[in-house]
Amino acid sequence: MGRLVVVSNRVGPLKDTGRAGGLAVALVDALMETGGLWFGWSGNVSEEGSFGQMKTQKTRSVQMAQVDMTQADYDAFYAGYANRTLWPVLHYRLDLADFDHRFEQGYRYVNDRFATRLKPLIQDDDVIWVHDYHFLTFAASLRAMEVNNPIAFFLHIPFPAPEILAALPNAAGIVRAMLAYDLVGFQTERDASNFRRFVIEELGGIDEGDGHLRVNGRVVIAKAYAIGIDADAFSKFPMTPDARKNMTRLEKLLGGRQQIIGVDRIDYSKGLPERFKAFERLLEDYPENRGRVSMMQVAPPSRSELDAYIDIRRALDELTGHVNGRFSDLDWTPIRFMTRSFPRRVLAGIYRVSRVGLVTPLRDGMNLVAKEYVAAQRAEDPGVLVLSRFAGAAERMPEAVIVNPHSAEEVAAGLQRAITMPLEERRNRWQVMFDRLCQEDAAAWSRSIMADVKTIRRA
Repeated sequence: MGRLVVVSNRVGPLKDTGRAGGLAVALVDALMETGGLWFGWSGNVSEEGSFGQMKTQKTRSVQMAQVDMTQADYDAFYAGYANRTLWPVLHYRLDLADFDHRFEQGYRYVNDRFATRLKPLIQDDDVIWVHDYHFLTFAASLRAMEVNNPIAFFLHIPFPAPEILAALPNAAGIVRAMLAYDLVGFQTERDASNFRRFVIEELGGIDEGDGHLRVNGRVVIAKAYAIGIDADAFSKFPMTPDARKNMTRLEKLLGGRQQIIGVDRIDYSKGLPERFKAFERLLEDYPENRGRVSMMQVAPPSRSELDAYIDIRRALDELTGHVNGRFSDLDWTPIRFMTRSFPRRVLAGIYRVSRVGLVTPLRDGMNLVAKEYVAAQRAEDPGVLVLSRFAGAAERMPEAVIVNPHSAEEVAAGLQRAITMPLEERRNRWQVMFDRLCQEDAAAWSRSIMADVKTIRRA
């Protein structure tokens, strides 16, 4: 295999700044190993009439290349089809989807333009690895330009059941474009099965077993590859100076009380209003926790220009005020709600001093917070993960307390179980999950996909 060419909506950083997301952290090692190119959007919006100049930067064996978008392209591609149409549909929220046909046109146009900019940089023996819902049609654009390199794709968010996806106008056309990839990877077996079902039921594909689909005379691999973290490295973060300083502050603030921690972007897929209501239910149904257990929710905003996100932020502020007004005491505040982000090392310290990690998305591709919470725990006295059955992580973390996030009563009961769980049971559950995290880490995820890419044979 020659170079690795990674395509994603945003590029870098190659150096761990402590704030990089799961995708960036997971890709850096793969790029460093083979050398290669990381290509994507610069994050800048340029003047109308120009798609923006290519900006390149080389760091060691990896070149980064970024292009701007015009405002019109940003509105149709990113704010439009990617986040007003695809994001809600892929998260099973048809009620929030905007099906403006102009968005799809703009989406395909930007995929074409990005492919046009990338093509001159591609070498004959490169392997191209494209990421996430922003680039579903990207391989079809490259194939139209006679690019015959192996092209893999990985979807970091859920892929819905065919009955849901069918509501997307031209769903068949979008999935048909995805079949220009040689490999289509998903977070969970449920997501991969949903994709294969759609191809078989709607496009006449044939299931050849082991995740291989035959469609229109060619074979496409469609399998689950659960993304991981560097669990061993993350487990050391709580001992760094930044983490220790903040752990000391938190422990002093808690004064021996127990803390439930949630860390999520403000997004309707994360189930945050439902989570706040479940915590209120905990205080109602199990009043012994009043004054003894608090919840901290770290929730930096995202896509704040969209109405749905504005509504969620308003609802969370109101719920926080309601619960705190109802249950607060002179020396105890039930909910601490912070709309800011923290470096990963600081978060590791927050995780470690929290008895319960609460990860309850209504739908999620994987959710690496669940894995980071487990990795940050003390082996001798670990906390307990309470995890939504609809998070991708639930497939590989059955030792967590699994709950239905739509049921405040069930989540409250799960929290009570976690708070009162005996030490030996906490240790046993944690050890199994931590060992699996170390085995199924980010490097193993990348290697498994690249191993399947090597089996691809193109004419």
